Amino acid sequence: MKMPRFPHSLWLLLCLLLLLPAQAAARIVRDMSGAPVEVPARIERVVTLGATPVLNSLVFTVGGGRRIINGLPEFAMQPRWGYQYLFAPHLAGKPSLANVDRTANLEALLAAAPDLILTMDRSSAQTLRRVGLPAFQLSWAEPGDVKTAIALLGELFDNPAAAQRYAARFDGTIGEVERLLRQAQPPRPRVLYFGPRTLSRPHPIADWWIQAAGGISVTAGLPGNGAFNLEQLLAWDPDILIVSNPDEAASVLADPRFAPLKAVRARRVLVTPCGAHLWGNRTAEQPLTVLWAAKQFHPQAFAGIDLVERTQSFYRDLFGARLSRAQVAEILAGGPKRRDAGTSSPSLQGHSP
Repeated sequence: MKMPRFPHSLWLLLCLLLLLPAQAAARIVRDMSGAPVEVPARIERVVTLGATPVLNSLVFTVGGGRRIINGLPEFAMQPRWGYQYLFAPHLAGKPSLANVDRTANLEALLAAAPDLILTMDRSSAQTLRRVGLPAFQLSWAEPGDVKTAIALLGELFDNPAAAQRYAARFDGTIGEVERLLRQAQPPRPRVLYFGPRTLSRPHPIADWWIQAAGGISVTAGLPGNGAFNLEQLLAWDPDILIVSNPDEAASVLADPRFAPLKAVRARRVLVTPCGAHLWGNRTAEQPLTVLWAAKQFHPQAFAGIDLVERTQSFYRDLFGARLSRAQVAEILAGGPKRRDAGTSSPSLQGHSP
């Protein structure tokens, strides 16, 4: 067969193209809303938009922390989120790529040219995709959704083994708590996780982890943010109160409105731990939330659990971070209380994943 004749310049161009490194083909991955999202074969530049601390915790779990190119949003620029900088030190000084109201800064995002944008807001993902940005929605309505989200991230970051390790740790921890509760059959305390200023539940997932830890959530069944009034709180009269930070705990104990409560009289006002994010809200650390709460609710039944060691093991095996017992104690107490000039509290300096 006679070969077609091409001009010399075209042959030269073809030869040069053959010498260039092959470009990785794009792939299509469906997000948790079912929408197809086109992403590169290897994702190098990731933006976490909106619920940034939560999304970062999921990315840390599959070993993708170093690929995040945005910093924390304004609301998370507080000492208690300081461990974000231990798990991903390069986040210090990075722009948030979001507006103050947590909406997307389109101009900044387009300039950043990310390979992937992670968000938990469906409408935001749709808007970003309309302007050509690779926005991927992760939804988290039910407790088990975290395993689905991390499995998808394992696929996106080509690390399915990390997602499998997480699922095994999640199921193993929840199963262990269930077994110890069955063996001990302790009475279940009535528990409230709340914001004392707003008189509301910080996140509905609290109803699940309180139940899983052997408690009764008094806000179970309340719609939305679980708002209530003081009269309802006094009628519930919980055995245990849980708040988001040490300052809130101090204010609850000093507030005369709460003085009649059983939990206040017994000084059973707990502070949810905070590592990558508040353990009481949505976070990849959710198995630790259940274990921590179970040990608080039923100290005798869980006396054999070394919570510090188990927390160290979680962060080592899943986040790739080696924490000292002092650092874990700080997380269990609600996170760093102050931050020096720069980004890290003294307890975080000199440590890295």
